[in-house]
Amino acid sequence: MFSDNDFELYRHAWRYRKAPHQEPQLADSQCKALLKKGGWMVRNTFDFDCDTPTDFWYLIKDTFGGMDEHSQNERKKLRHAFRSFDFKLIDKQLVREKAYPIVKATFVDYNITDRPMNEDVFTKYLDDCDKENFDYWGAFDMETQELVGFCAVRIFDDSCEYGLIGFDPKYKHNATYPYYGFFYKMNEYYLDNRKFRYVADGARSITEHSNVQPFLEKNFNFRRAYCRLKIKYKWWLGIAVRMLLPFRKLIWNRNVNAVLNMHKMQS
Repeated sequence: MFSDNDFELYRHAWRYRKAPHQEPQLADSQCKALLKKGGWMVRNTFDFDCDTPTDFWYLIKDTFGGMDEHSQNERKKLRHAFRSFDFKLIDKQLVREKAYPIVKATFVDYNITDRPMNEDVFTKYLDDCDKENFDYWGAFDMETQELVGFCAVRIFDDSCEYGLIGFDPKYKHNATYPYYGFFYKMNEYYLDNRKFRYVADGARSITEHSNVQPFLEKNFNFRRAYCRLKIKYKWWLGIAVRMLLPFRKLIWNRNVNAVLNMHKMQS
């Protein structure tokens, strides 16, 4: 059943705020009702984990096999991570006090320039998280006990979605493999301990500014849960998209390209 309270406005686009497998297909009238409240477009994904491959998907993992599901080389990297870091759930107050420099450094490292990241933006993000159900994970350097990694996890009834994640960039290049340990421990906790239906790393990346999703597919057996995608635009944006589509390979603006790429992924 449709309720506009089940959708949230993020970067001018309405998107579903509950677990992706629960999202209904919206009628045009329902999309128009959302757009009357603001925003430039409605992103509607439905028919979650369908049998037919489509151009849009959520990246999920719904089984946990422990160390046995990893290659010898991956197990070696995991052991390095566990010797170097302590990965655990942390209090949100610690996130507010210590996580911003980590997230800021991560944005710089990945050269994310299509959206701002400063202390006010980060505080607003955490304020929005407080309105929902979130877990927070931290990675601590074993020697210094300093917080060096952070991940926010959005909790649904029987699934969760990995959200904003960051790690002090200096640890990416010293053979401690922090992301291996982070994802292993979170997968173990939610899939094995809490018996969630699945964990997700969100929908298909549109900007592809990081290699996190290919990393999870290759090293942690995440899979593509294909779904249908429909987009409804404000009238003026719909005209602009149709006019720019033939020239999308000539457009260098990342935000414009993201909209055009997503438009092509509809089914």
